[in-house]
Amino acid sequence: MPLILSGNVASATASTGYDVDHSLRWDDGDSPVMSESTGTPSDPDKWTYSVWVKRCTLGAEQKLIALEGDSLNNDAISFDSSDQLRWYGITSSSTYIDLKTNRKFRDVGAWYNLCFVYDSAQGTDSDRAKIYVNGTQETSLATSTYPAQNKDSYINTASKTWILGRQSWQASGYFDGYMSEIVFCDGQAYAPDGNVGEFNEDSPTIFQPKDPSGLTFGTNGFFLEFKETGTSQNSSGIGADTSGNNNHFAVTNLAAIDQANDSPTNNFCTLNPLAFENAGGTGRMSEGSLRLDGGSSTAHNMSVGTIAVNQGKWWFEAEIDAYGGNNPSIGIASYDVTLSLGNYIGGLAGTIGYTGNGNINENGSNLETGLNSYTDGDIINIGLDLDNNKIYAYKNGSLENTGGTTITNRYYSFAVSQYSNSGHWLCNFGASAPYTISSGNADENGYGNFEHAPVSGYLALCTKNLAEEG
Repeated sequence: MPLILSGNVASATASTGYDVDHSLRWDDGDSPVMSESTGTPSDPDKWTYSVWVKRCTLGAEQKLIALEGDSLNNDAISFDSSDQLRWYGITSSSTYIDLKTNRKFRDVGAWYNLCFVYDSAQGTDSDRAKIYVNGTQETSLATSTYPAQNKDSYINTASKTWILGRQSWQASGYFDGYMSEIVFCDGQAYAPDGNVGEFNEDSPTIFQPKDPSGLTFGTNGFFLEFKETGTSQNSSGIGADTSGNNNHFAVTNLAAIDQANDSPTNNFCTLNPLAFENAGGTGRMSEGSLRLDGGSSTAHNMSVGTIAVNQGKWWFEAEIDAYGGNNPSIGIASYDVTLSLGNYIGGLAGTIGYTGNGNINENGSNLETGLNSYTDGDIINIGLDLDNNKIYAYKNGSLENTGGTTITNRYYSFAVSQYSNSGHWLCNFGASAPYTISSGNADENGYGNFEHAPVSGYLALCTKNLAEEG
């Protein structure tokens, strides 16, 4: 059976009549932001904001939505530096709302639905502002300052500017991860269940997306699906509003290459920030956990995928965008391997790696030698056949180890390592390549987008395919 990280990942395998096809990849290193001017609200005292998110960086303040302001007047919903959700608003230097969850959100392999409901007309203070995660209200709060009755919310103020993915009044708090299905309904206090999502009838703990297009959006409402790829602030841009209101968002430092097929109804593997061994220096992961940079001249950086499998045939590719030196490596790692500095994929027990000098190694020993080396710009594919316990390595579409290399059956993740602080891998699990795909190729089930077509029978590592594999 496949092994995947905990959380609401099952939403992406549950049977549903509504499929979400797209998300947008935000890399905080690029300073990405989206913005749109607000009109006169239908009701400043009542609104609903919902977003599906998949996180890539933890331990840093990251804004989801904010309203243009300054240090004395601002309103924002964010993850704080402790990975708690916080909804904070201040007007004329006075805090009018401050809700922070006790729960921390550190699952980097799952999609979360976050829904925030404001209705200050309610008589009971705790009914005036509610936070829901995956359809269930968060009632355990570290702070709980609720708005006064009939208090106008700052986040739905006329003639201001919404900011998505950044602090509203200074260049900080950039979001890092994926966002999908962003809904804002002006004048409506919708509970998420039955409106932006629903619990699966066969698995009632699973919350999955529901088509929100029939909701009442009000004057300032919008629905962002990230269907388009252009950057213009109109219906053909990434920030196109499909609610019918034409509240299209301008985009900054986001482009067509940031559109992804990773979604809350088909969750793709990425590298795992929680399993990132960083040798220091400039080493980091970025681009939606798809880029791994080396960080030291004395030890390898390495990471493994968020999904591990022990049956089926699976396909993965990565571009060696910069070789760096001292044999970068790409391959697989057993789910129970402890990554360690001073080693590499193929140098540890339970890891098998195709190294830059043309060897396939396991536990530091050569399993195959004399394969072609690779360098800057080469794309390496790994075919993992767990039905026959073989691994295959391809360079620019050509098979290197004819007949495959025999491996021990266990749960494996795809993995990469990089030695030099000038080198990096760009990884593509099929949902969103951080490099230009010139000849797009899906697997036989129609999932993924690869530079080199998956060999017959091999599939992209995503939850739709996992469901079919059982």
